[in-house]
Amino acid sequence: MFSKKKQPPIKSLIAQGTRIEGHVVFHDGLRVDGEVVGDIRASDEHSSILVVSESASVTGQIHADHVIINGTVKGPVKAYELLELQPRARIEGDVSYKALEMHQGATIAGQLQPMAEGAEEDKPTLKLAANNG
Repeated sequence: MFSKKKQPPIKSLIAQGTRIEGHVVFHDGLRVDGEVVGDIRASDEHSSILVVSESASVTGQIHADHVIINGTVKGPVKAYELLELQPRARIEGDVSYKALEMHQGATIAGQLQPMAEGAEEDKPTLKLAANNG
């Protein structure tokens, strides 16, 4: 939709009921259903996707290409390609993104900052999703 590149597979899971204290670095895709206290950062080698599910909680920075949030994040979020905020997303921190999709019900307590790669680049896409039921 926003990128011609194929999405990387989600190969790693932090399951519900699991709490990790420390920084997490991942390749390809990561799904968080549990709790992370520390930064989550994608490797720069390949494209990446991070999913923070409805049951998940992250306290720390998030850095990945494609970030999908439906849980709670306390800390800054940086999405180098696309940031998707689903209806139960709760972010306390500044948000940087290239493209943003925000569903009704998602909340951000912080600043929204579009990323500019060059002075002549167009502003990033802003897509508001309607509540379809």
